[in-house]
Amino acid sequence: MSEPAQKAEKLDAGDELAAKRAEFVLDGPEGAVYLDGNSLGALPAAVPGRVADVVGREWGEMRIRSWTESGWWTAPERIGDRIAPLVGAAAGQIVVGDSTSVNVFKALVGAVRLARETDAGRDEILVDATTFPTDGYIAGSAARMTGCALRPVEPSEVPGALGKRTAAVLLNHVDYRTGRLHDLPSLTAAVHAAGAYAVWDLCHSAGALPVGLDAHGVDLAVGCTYKYLNGGPGSPAYLYVRADLQDRFDSPLPGWNSHAEPFGMRSEYAPAEGAVRGRVGTPDILSMLALEAALEVWDGVTVEAVRAKSLALTDFFLECVGEYVPEGRVECVTPLPHGERGSQVALRCADAGPVMRRLIERGVVGDFRHPDVLRFGFTPLYVGFADVERAARVLAEELG
Repeated sequence: MSEPAQKAEKLDAGDELAAKRAEFVLDGPEGAVYLDGNSLGALPAAVPGRVADVVGREWGEMRIRSWTESGWWTAPERIGDRIAPLVGAAAGQIVVGDSTSVNVFKALVGAVRLARETDAGRDEILVDATTFPTDGYIAGSAARMTGCALRPVEPSEVPGALGKRTAAVLLNHVDYRTGRLHDLPSLTAAVHAAGAYAVWDLCHSAGALPVGLDAHGVDLAVGCTYKYLNGGPGSPAYLYVRADLQDRFDSPLPGWNSHAEPFGMRSEYAPAEGAVRGRVGTPDILSMLALEAALEVWDGVTVEAVRAKSLALTDFFLECVGEYVPEGRVECVTPLPHGERGSQVALRCADAGPVMRRLIERGVVGDFRHPDVLRFGFTPLYVGFADVERAARVLAEELG
């Protein structure tokens, strides 16, 4: 047994989260090493039974009564309160529903409207120049809708780019391609100092590391639930609106579900109080309640413990890559300092596409990002250190 393999055994033996692996539907010890949870989380074992009950009993037998008797109507806020501790938020500030893209649009237009309440001259939106493309598309549409200029800016350059015209800033907490963790506290403070509003995309950080929305005064935030939160393909996203901003939050997508009297059927719109303002139309109940069941795996788990294991896993992966992979064959583009790293490792490789296809054929599942990046995500609730060692070893064999 190699030295890294021996070390993996010791690390797995001391892993306080190791028992959580049994709460997921995963291949056996000789099956796949799943390192793509930063795209789609593994299936929590409690979900199939819960979905079957929702379909067979709540929908099939109770039918429309389930809106009240099964708690369907309150699910968006109830599940939001389950997510809240994972992103450092108090209850009553997160509503679940719609896609990440839709919630980015709500949050960004809402942020511009908040800024213009006190200064109508704020006509500029800054957007993370390295953002996931959809965020950029949405930002462009929001800018056109609000009559703002859109300026793509590298996150590190945001403080110097802020000015009296800045209304809102849309940033990613973790870069989806490289895994770089951006400095949410200092960037949020800089945005506030300029009199603007900060909108954060948490898709690659929620469930992987501490976020601290309340502690750092974030204005609005959005995130998906199918990555580290394991909600399933297309599971609903969420919108965070800080408590003291909720009575001023003016959503660009008012719907009957966010009306103060949703069953009053009034022609005039009057927004509900609290996080409910973030709702639009009828909630997607089947995927919503699958997500609620998926979140049960977080019972008894702290984000701090997850972060500690995440860093240990990525450190060990880089160590194994250094031990096994021929020198010069790959280049790590993920920052090495812990304070700058999310929960993934991205390796630049000239023939990354074919290499990833061969890895997947051999049971090491990561993903490829154009043009030359091998991306490996580490979900601490179900990835172990033996998985990490095997992934690096197979990678080396394919690159050898």
